[in-house]
Amino acid sequence: QVQLVESGGGLVQAGGSLRPSCAASGHTLSRYTMGWFRQAPGKEREFVSGVSWLGSITHAEPVKGRFTISRDNAKNTVYLQMNGLNPEDTAVYFCAAQTDLMVLDSASYEFWGQGTQVTVIS
Repeated sequence: QVQLVESGGGLVQAGGSLRPSCAASGHTLSRYTMGWFRQAPGKEREFVSGVSWLGSITHAEPVKGRFTISRDNAKNTVYLQMNGLNPEDTAVYFCAAQTDLMVLDSASYEFWGQGTQVTVIS
């Protein structure tokens, strides 16, 4: 069982930056594919960024060039560096873990955090 706890969300003005983190306990994260998803009010949850346990990184088109996912296996933590934020990025951000390589597929993720709120004001 993997427990995931997100932190580092908050309120920021458009153009600003945030770096949510996802700390894991229970298992070594290096063995897991990690993903960040977000869900805005009234919308479905969507993929944001992911890093497989092989090290390959994928970003959704709306965040390419602005967001970066990274993992610190020594700290058992995954980060999402978010730059150039705009109001459309406002959502609850979730991290998730899976033992497979289906980075884009939310149904493949076995473990989820509780989420952290990101609010971007114009």
